[in-house]
Amino acid sequence: MAREPRIVAHLGRPETPDETAARKAESSRVHRGSQNFRNLIAALLASFAVVAVVIWGVPHGEAPERPPIDVAAIAADVEETTGHDVLVPEVPDAWLVNEARLESGDVAAWAIAYVPSETGFLRLAQGFSADETWAAQMLGGAAPRSTTTIEGISWDVYEIADPDANANVSYALGTQAGADHVLVYGSSEPEVAADLAADLTDQIEVLAQSTEEGTTE
Repeated sequence: MAREPRIVAHLGRPETPDETAARKAESSRVHRGSQNFRNLIAALLASFAVVAVVIWGVPHGEAPERPPIDVAAIAADVEETTGHDVLVPEVPDAWLVNEARLESGDVAAWAIAYVPSETGFLRLAQGFSADETWAAQMLGGAAPRSTTTIEGISWDVYEIADPDANANVSYALGTQAGADHVLVYGSSEPEVAADLAADLTDQIEVLAQSTEEGTTE
C-alpha cells in the first residue's frame, strides 16, 4: 500500500516537489552559514590565543639604560683632533650629561649639555677663536644686559626675553677665555649657571694665559 504524502502544517497540504527541494536548499544554506560563523569564531579565538602567548609568554626585559657619557674621554679625543685645549668642568654627580661633542660650523665649538634638575638644562659651549659676536649668534641675536664677576672673572649676563623663540634658553653667561669665547646658557636658574661658571675659573685663566704667552713669543 502506497504511503500518502505528509501534509505540511503551515501549508495544510502535502509539499510539491519544488517546495521540498526549496526547503532542503534553504536548510542547507542555513547550516552552511552556521558552520561558517562557528569557524569564524574559532579562528578569532585562536588569534587571541596567539596574541596572549606573545604578550604574556615571551619575556620582555626593560630597555637597557644608556651608558653614561665619558666627558673627559671625549674631550681628550677633541683635543687630539683639533690641537685645542677644551674646558672640562667638574659638576655634581647628580647632573645628567646628555651630550658632549665637537660642533662644526662657521665657528667650531666644544659643547656639553647637562640636565642639573628635572625642570631645566644647561649647556657649556667653548667657541674656538670666537668672541661676543659668536655668542650673540648662539643666543639668537641677544645682547648682554649687564655684567657680573664670578671668582674674579667678568661675565656678560644675557636675559632672553622670549625663551620659546630661542630653544627655551632663558639665561646665559659669556666671557672671553684667551682666543676663545665661553658660554654657559640654558633654562636653569641663574645660580646654577653661576656655579658652573665658577667651576671653570681656573681653566679659563689657563686658556687666557696660554693665549697671552703665545702672543708675546
